[in-house]
Amino acid sequence: MSEFVPIRRALVSVSDKTDIVPFVRALVSHGVEIVSTGGTATALTAAGIRVRSIDQLTGFPEMLDGRVKTLHPKVHGGLLGRRHVESHVEAMRAHGIEPIDLVCVNLYPFERTVRDMSVEEEHAIEQIDIGGPSMLRSAAKNFESVLVITDPSQYDRVASSLKSHDGCTPLELRREFAALTFARTAAYDTAIAAWMASRMLRQERFPPVLRQGFTRHLELRYGENPHQLAAAYADPAANGPSVLRAELLHGKPLSYNNLLDAAAALELVQDLSETFPAQDAAAILKHTNPCGCAVARSQLEAFERAYAGDPLAAYGGILACNHTLDDTTAASIIEGEKFLEVIVAPDFHPRAVELLSQRWKLVRLLSVGAIKPATGMPTAWRSIPGGMLVQDQDRLPVMLDGFQHVAGPKPLDSTLADAAMLTIVAKHLKSNAVCIGRAGELWGAGAGQMDRVASCRIAIAKASARLAQNHECVVAAGDAFFPFADGPKLLIDAGVRCIVHPGGSKRDQDTFDLCNQHGVTCLTTGTRRFRH
Repeated sequence: MSEFVPIRRALVSVSDKTDIVPFVRALVSHGVEIVSTGGTATALTAAGIRVRSIDQLTGFPEMLDGRVKTLHPKVHGGLLGRRHVESHVEAMRAHGIEPIDLVCVNLYPFERTVRDMSVEEEHAIEQIDIGGPSMLRSAAKNFESVLVITDPSQYDRVASSLKSHDGCTPLELRREFAALTFARTAAYDTAIAAWMASRMLRQERFPPVLRQGFTRHLELRYGENPHQLAAAYADPAANGPSVLRAELLHGKPLSYNNLLDAAAALELVQDLSETFPAQDAAAILKHTNPCGCAVARSQLEAFERAYAGDPLAAYGGILACNHTLDDTTAASIIEGEKFLEVIVAPDFHPRAVELLSQRWKLVRLLSVGAIKPATGMPTAWRSIPGGMLVQDQDRLPVMLDGFQHVAGPKPLDSTLADAAMLTIVAKHLKSNAVCIGRAGELWGAGAGQMDRVASCRIAIAKASARLAQNHECVVAAGDAFFPFADGPKLLIDAGVRCIVHPGGSKRDQDTFDLCNQHGVTCLTTGTRRFRH
């Protein structure tokens, strides 16, 4: 096996043509002959690069609408032939097979195509690359003689290596890129298998073998703690806004904890936007739990009311908004002693970026695109030692008319709006969850406790200053039923005038009776919202 192999002939066929012209020019500068196909050959020829078409190499025309062009012995023989095995060399000579020393192929954009859940099956199938993966696998198998390139991010490194080694490639680079190639083709095939399985979900929601093709998106400095290694992997077929696919407009790279919190904040404002489409929403999270949240008539009002919910907890938190962050809101964000780690929004006004980046050198500004719910049936995965738990994501919307009035005075429309908003917040708190608020604003929350009474006490303590000043219809919401009336009694004694919970306890009537006795409205949703 040769340490250094000269590159004399390269086969270039790319779907993503980013930087392909300068890269091929670098190859040509070392005397490399370029063989190419279809649109790639056209682009290179237009740039003034001499190209040998694939049909000139094979003596066989492209056919079947381009489905067959590189599936030919003169291509795969040129890739798989072992240059130091005499029988291979003789066979190649006898059949006119010319060796190919470098393959540069990136695949049809199948993953990007199927992110659109409305894509027609026929169109998706035409984006399944056959010749590309075949060439990649042949070239990677023969890495002792062939260098294989799968992504534009590799071009500079290859060009630099050729320059350093007088037009040759080192074995270490060929072996490394071969491993990356098999990982890429495996992920590609897995994405296709997962998409095809999704077309059959009506028959089988959870297949007997779970295959998911996630690609490494980020190498993180560390995980939840400095002694834990970590990386972030992206689902190539995912649709809807995502903090992994967001554009980082300013700030240092995201950490493991940043990504968790930012994803949770984005999910919360997505839900608020679905229930309150005409309003601005803002949410501030710490450790994936909302500590401040509001819906309002303007973004500035939504942010200021969200921040006022718990300024102490908001310090160092993650903010998410459901509309483009404007400069007026940015000016309010940077006032005083506030400090935010990450700000997530569909986009940022240029002046807002300027204000925020001047105030905090390292704050991460994430532009995620339009806030909209994911389509289809999104799935959630959670690893446990020895395996994986899989479930549908909780995408059931909270409807303003979805409450059952079971006790106390009939609720006003404003009370129903608060009930919906706080039910959404409770859904995003770790269970057992109880939250208190009014007028579209979260005042206090208790979450992650081993009993619901403790959550009630924490929520009351967080909201105590507001409760002491307010005698209007304060609302409390829980993510599950109250097993006893002790938690509701604490809430009522603190000043809550409307209690919202799923219902379903054997002792629900105790809570209903308590509410009737104190003239407190009680609403049930019929839907539990546990979040572990």
